[in-house]
Amino acid sequence: MVTHQTIGDPGTHGTDPRVPARHAPYRHLSPEDLAALREILLEQRLFRQEQLVQIASAVPSRADDLLRQGAAGQVEVHVKLAASARMVLTDVIAALERMDQGRYGACHLCRRPIDRERLLIVPQARYCARCQQVREAGR
Repeated sequence: MVTHQTIGDPGTHGTDPRVPARHAPYRHLSPEDLAALREILLEQRLFRQEQLVQIASAVPSRADDLLRQGAAGQVEVHVKLAASARMVLTDVIAALERMDQGRYGACHLCRRPIDRERLLIVPQARYCARCQQVREAGR
């Protein structure tokens, strides 16, 4: 298993300093890392798709009853859960597309590689930790 690597670090396998990082976003990830990340993303996609089906099947049949009983809060929770699941599903699908296109693992803002550890925690991440902090601070 490959340990933490970033393009440009001494000893990084496959690093060619003549090739800018933006042209090879996932050189810092081993083939094993990519396979594991793809598997995680595929599992997340399936989980979110199933979650949306469950939420959709629960809400229409019960929404009117819940509203009549004054349980609008429960309907709101279901709506927010569905919105969250759709958002994550969209991010997961986009990450799989980036992987297929050879663009996976590059930050959308600075174009530098996203740390391997971050991708293992949030495989659908679009931003490196630094750029994510900047985005969150700007909200």
